[in-house]
Amino acid sequence: MSVFGHRLAGAWLAASLLASGAGAIPVVSQRMVTAAKPALPTAAPSSTAKTAASVPFLPENFAGWRRSGAILPITSAPQADAANAAALTEYGFTDGATATYKRGGETMTVRALRFGDATGAYGAYTFYRHSGWPREEIGTGAASDHTRILFWQGETFVDTTVSHVSAMTAADLRELATNLPQPATDKSLAPPVVADLPNVPGDGPLDPQTTHYALGPVGYAGSGGVLPPALVGFDRGAEVVTANYALRSGPATLTLINYPTPQMAAAVEQQIAAYLKSGNTPTSPWTAPLANSTPGSVEVKRSGPLVAVVCGDAVPDDAHRLLGLVHYEADVSKLPGGDAPTEIQKTAKLLLGIVLLVTVMFAAALILALLLGGGRAMLRLAQGKPASTVFDEEFTRLDLH
Repeated sequence: MSVFGHRLAGAWLAASLLASGAGAIPVVSQRMVTAAKPALPTAAPSSTAKTAASVPFLPENFAGWRRSGAILPITSAPQADAANAAALTEYGFTDGATATYKRGGETMTVRALRFGDATGAYGAYTFYRHSGWPREEIGTGAASDHTRILFWQGETFVDTTVSHVSAMTAADLRELATNLPQPATDKSLAPPVVADLPNVPGDGPLDPQTTHYALGPVGYAGSGGVLPPALVGFDRGAEVVTANYALRSGPATLTLINYPTPQMAAAVEQQIAAYLKSGNTPTSPWTAPLANSTPGSVEVKRSGPLVAVVCGDAVPDDAHRLLGLVHYEADVSKLPGGDAPTEIQKTAKLLLGIVLLVTVMFAAALILALLLGGGRAMLRLAQGKPASTVFDEEFTRLDLH
């Protein structure tokens, strides 16, 4: 091979290696609460978008309801709910407002609490909503208990109390939900761990009105957690969702704990397994939900960064079957900022461009040589002459007169 050929092959190999290492790298993503988000450019505000800066936190009136008195701002968690201030802080409470509305002889009190994102709003909603409250079609999720209606919309949790519930109350609150500030897209997503709750085909379904989501020990204990809060490991970035299932042999409670990494989940799983194996002893007492469970139906398993615990009145086979349905699905995505070309990608593209240009020029020169040389040879053969001029007799002729 010629020197040019060796250089061409070397350039092509180097460019190929760079290109193979410069593309978007697939990685296994964890949950949004554990992944750092890159800084995004600030978009120009839309004239029609409802944001916290452009829309009053609570409207002056809606659906015929008119404000009575001033809208009172809420600037701290103790002001919002002194008894549950610690839980609100765990969910990421930022601010809020309360107001009273009247329509005819009816009265409605509205308390709206805003959080850092929808994860906190959903958590606060499940914290205040008792299991079994009837579901309502208001906002993203809603439940009612006679004259008290709770719902959450984006990053806002709303607690309302009406003097009289009518057939139009739900429609009135749906209009209120549309008047609340609408969050940005990345702040409107519910906790992904909720989607990991399994369905039970051919058996009792999951009751979505019994789910409770917690980000800290106070919220977890206050919403009826089945494990000791210290054993969960909230200091490690854990988030927990619990839900009830109506299995054929009896009710069961499933707890899913999500950790930032599978290694953390494996370590906590061993601690929970040791706690459950020790039994309900004076040195290691069980919580009431565990102590009241059917013997043999309390079990723990891990799937990726998820740790699942099942307990309740179902027979061990049904509880084991429910636990077996827990499976962590990894999301494959690009690294943050992968859409923008890196310096390595730019260098690889430049080298590939150079190699491609040299290859095209070499091929064009070869084709041109074949066309010109081959055409001349065919013309000489057509004239009865040898294809090459090497065989031509060379002589000098002088025309002297």
